[in-house]
Amino acid sequence: QLQASGGGLVQAGGSLRLSCAASGRSFSTYTMGWFRQAPGKEREFVAANRRSGTSTYYRDSVKGRFTFSRDNAKNTVYLQMNSLKPEDTAVYYCAAGERIIQSSIRSAQAYDYWGQGTLVTVSS
Repeated sequence: QLQASGGGLVQAGGSLRLSCAASGRSFSTYTMGWFRQAPGKEREFVAANRRSGTSTYYRDSVKGRFTFSRDNAKNTVYLQMNSLKPEDTAVYYCAAGERIIQSSIRSAQAYDYWGQGTLVTVSS
């Protein structure tokens, strides 16, 4: 089970940190990802990491502003979001996948487990 939290209303240029706490099993060897879905749009990839010590992948529009991290001891992943823009407004979901190849890491269909989502609203 994945539980996302940390969303809220923030002004453009502000910051938020999302958390995704996992329970029921250890996700330390799982690929963990963040996706988002804006109203009327499809769910899109934001960031993902296959496991600690390996590369983290970001969508181009968030590079340099968002930072993915994971704390295996707490079975939790984070998404630090800085310099937020109105176009970042969306429901953010965390996801986990056990066997995801690198070429599929940006594909929502590759993930096995999903959190319930947390709403991020960025006002201009």
